[in-house]
Amino acid sequence: MLPVYLASASPRRHVLLKQLGVPFSVLTCPVEEELDEGLPCPRQAEVLAERKAKAAAEKITKGLVIGADTMVVCGGRVLGKPTHAAQAAEMLSLLQGKEHEVFTGLAIVQKPFERIAVAHERTRVKFRPLTPDQIKRYVATGEPMDKAGAYAVQGLGAIFIERLEGCYFNVVGLPLALLARLLQEFGVDVLEINRRP
Repeated sequence: MLPVYLASASPRRHVLLKQLGVPFSVLTCPVEEELDEGLPCPRQAEVLAERKAKAAAEKITKGLVIGADTMVVCGGRVLGKPTHAAQAAEMLSLLQGKEHEVFTGLAIVQKPFERIAVAHERTRVKFRPLTPDQIKRYVATGEPMDKAGAYAVQGLGAIFIERLEGCYFNVVGLPLALLARLLQEFGVDVLEINRRP
């Protein structure tokens, strides 16, 4: 099996990839995240994932590099990672009581053959109504500050989620079923890796 690399510093993605039992190393490289706003959100996520995978792949001669990018979209507005508490509160105020979408773009780049596979996953998430006090207290926990959309479905943010349609792991940041299907295209069989002797 080719060595596998994850082009992400996200501890959440590290945990999820470990869950698949795929041995991997982390290989990150800063990339330009500005995009043409005319692109549909799913395609934006794919382009960024591919950009991350390709940048990291420049550092190796042999292996598979996984890139991922997650976007939270509400009412046509892309909600990134908040830079301060007031911005986190604003995002949560926008999400409360509404349904939004989470897209994760995935890209796998193979070296040395430069083969690329790109896809995305979409999940719908419905927040229950929140009071300004609930938003303020959640922001005070610090959890929203490094999360797209200012919440963590796998953390305290779970208490705000009324309904989720689609892949849960997509909302955390790495859609595992989609990733396993893409890895299979490159000869990496997750079930075979985890098969007991």
